[in-house]
Amino acid sequence: MLYKFKSRAAADLIMLEPQGRQIVTIMGKTPGPSGIVTAAQIPAAIAALEAAVAAEEAQPSGDEAGEEVTEQERMEAVRLRQRVAPFIEMLRRSAAEQVDVVWGV
Repeated sequence: MLYKFKSRAAADLIMLEPQGRQIVTIMGKTPGPSGIVTAAQIPAAIAALEAAVAAEEAQPSGDEAGEEVTEQERMEAVRLRQRVAPFIEMLRRSAAEQVDVVWGV
């Protein structure tokens, strides 16, 4: 299953279900087959996503926590910052044009 985010202010953004569900949840929305972030809700959604990125980056990585992490694993890891960057950009463009962001699966 895929999440497809749409806005009249930006190109469509498609994510795999686990990542789409994670982003929707971070924004305080209920994951599901469809939903909306209204233009009025966008600033709070951006703030929630940026707070989640900051919280993840504040956590020690596997090797800092005493776990053995190979260089290959470290290079292949996709951080939340990378996953949400295109979505935050979509939100910012949508806020600038005062349009909603919707999603469907």
